[in-house]
Amino acid sequence: MSEQIELHSGDAILEELQFRAYRIIEERRVTVFLPAPDEPQTKEIVTPWGGLLTATYGDYLISELDAPDDRWPIAREIFEETYEITRPGFCVKRASVQLVPLVELTDGDEDRMVIVHTLEGVEAARAGDFFLAKGVRGEIWCYPKEKVLTKMKPVE
Repeated sequence: MSEQIELHSGDAILEELQFRAYRIIEERRVTVFLPAPDEPQTKEIVTPWGGLLTATYGDYLISELDAPDDRWPIAREIFEETYEITRPGFCVKRASVQLVPLVELTDGDEDRMVIVHTLEGVEAARAGDFFLAKGVRGEIWCYPKEKVLTKMKPVE
């Protein structure tokens, strides 16, 4: 079995990858994590793909319309810079997302595991099942291949 690869947002290897701009083509659900002062101020969230991320007070919790219970956190500053509320409880992502198949990091080995250090936590991903996403501030995260194929389109 191949050794896993570990990625951080500042890693030099990211500059060598051929990221391509994509845009999300669907609305998403959104809520804001605003616990009361006497409640825990963080919330552990298991993503639909098995990552464990931490939401903190003021973060936005996003989900797809067809899977409202599968959520992930986005830091308030990044949400406000890259998303737009379309109506109460719904949003669209304005910014394009830079994506590259994770297999480009593994020389085509779809079974190799890649550990990605995101702003909200650490995610482990099988290279053949995910793309690597890079955001407006250089932050990185795993993006399910199935979502790229069904919910996104390349920016022309």
